[in-house]
Amino acid sequence: MSAFEGEQTVLVVDFGAQYAQLIARRVREAHVRSEIVSRDITAEEVRRRRPVGIILSGGPASVYAADAYRMDPAILDLDVPVLGICYGHQLLADMAGGVVSNTGNAEFGKTPLEVTSSSILFRDLPPTQDVWMSHRDEVTEVPPGFVSVANSEGSKVAAMESSERRLYGVQFHPEVAHTPRGTEMVKQFLYEVCEASPSWTSHSIIETQVHRIREQVGESHVICGLSGGVDSAVAAAIVHEAIGDQLTCIFVDHGLLREGEAEQVEETFRSHFEVDLIHVKAADRFLEQLAGVTEPEVKRKMIGETFVRVFEETAAAIGDAGFLVQGTLYPDVIESGSASAATIKTHHNVGGLPEDMTLELVEPLRDLFKDEVRAVGAELGLPEEIVWRQPFPGPGLAVRIIGEVTRERLEILRAADAIILAEIRRAGLYRDIWQAFGVLPAVKTVGVQGDERTYAYPLIIRAVTSEDAMTADWARIPFEVLERISSRIINEVPGINRVAYDISSKPPATIEWE
Repeated sequence: MSAFEGEQTVLVVDFGAQYAQLIARRVREAHVRSEIVSRDITAEEVRRRRPVGIILSGGPASVYAADAYRMDPAILDLDVPVLGICYGHQLLADMAGGVVSNTGNAEFGKTPLEVTSSSILFRDLPPTQDVWMSHRDEVTEVPPGFVSVANSEGSKVAAMESSERRLYGVQFHPEVAHTPRGTEMVKQFLYEVCEASPSWTSHSIIETQVHRIREQVGESHVICGLSGGVDSAVAAAIVHEAIGDQLTCIFVDHGLLREGEAEQVEETFRSHFEVDLIHVKAADRFLEQLAGVTEPEVKRKMIGETFVRVFEETAAAIGDAGFLVQGTLYPDVIESGSASAATIKTHHNVGGLPEDMTLELVEPLRDLFKDEVRAVGAELGLPEEIVWRQPFPGPGLAVRIIGEVTRERLEILRAADAIILAEIRRAGLYRDIWQAFGVLPAVKTVGVQGDERTYAYPLIIRAVTSEDAMTADWARIPFEVLERISSRIINEVPGINRVAYDISSKPPATIEWE
């Protein structure tokens, strides 16, 4: 069940699109809640969720292929407005009795669109505009009751609608920035067709969660796993707003933190939060568990389980705590695998949790993207240094050491990572970059220092720009900044003799290496 039961919601049905998350974000940017669901969702499940609208995403397949992704046809009879995008547009046409064909008129990239009939989607927009196309097939015959309202050179039905049934389809992608007026089209669908109100705001999110948390925990004591990052900090702040002194925060120093981070976390939270904070020093315990482990999924699950065991032991010592607060986000849930998404990697706080844990989870951010979490944090009055802290994985440096985690490798990576962040801040790039960090592979390479042969580790710099971590591009850091980072690391960090820069985007890569 969603943590936002009763909130006006638009369901985004994922047909394998690279842009499904972007569609969901565009809806939320219009202050309407969205949720990504599997293409296998049934009409009865949709009816129970009572969405105000449905958006069908794009996808890589052809609707007429034998293995094409389909949808329960009864969904179209629920009297819920539907907007099909790209593959969703073609599927809508096919399911409603139209014809989809491969005419050889493929379109990719910026394409002029001509609006040919009055349509609520294009109201007050120019009759000719650029849109972003990505298709080989096209709708060649609209379904009964539909009319074509726009065309392009390679698509005679670039947009169609049945205003009576409130069913709409567009061949192009209004959710991408390359369709300049696309956001306005999405808003027209949300506000005029779905009659949604722009009520999904930071204030409403806090109000909803405060009410839900009070109902969930009652008079019980609650503990929060506090890492010092924005996610756990905002989660703690919302729970404290709801239940006050019933909350105790636990900061577990697992020995996998960045340089000086444990001290910074304790100082920040004791000065800004009127919340009980217990500092558990468990570095030896985590390192013992990780000894000899090289498989990334095993690392994550082992760290997740050890976290929970520490929390359970601390809760038992407190006495009556029955709940554990986590800063789980929507992208964590999606990437860890669900009915509508493949498992990219198991997040330690989702798929890495032990099945026999005794604490019930409280996850006030589980439906939110990172930018929404930051907005909620600002609304709650958290200090800027917390709200805008770059993301740091729960497993810490363990997933940035490729291979076995040892004390020596942790010390090397900590020192190198500190230099990277210091120089990124010095260059004024910290707020422009989503994440910047070092990766230490457990291999050694030959080098030369002081006319002598060295055999030491390489260090990879990873820096990306992103809106929500679901997609990311490598950051174009100026060469002089990279040169300064490389020079400092090689000269100041014993054990590293070469530095490389990762220029992979996500997809196909992920942000973290493990």
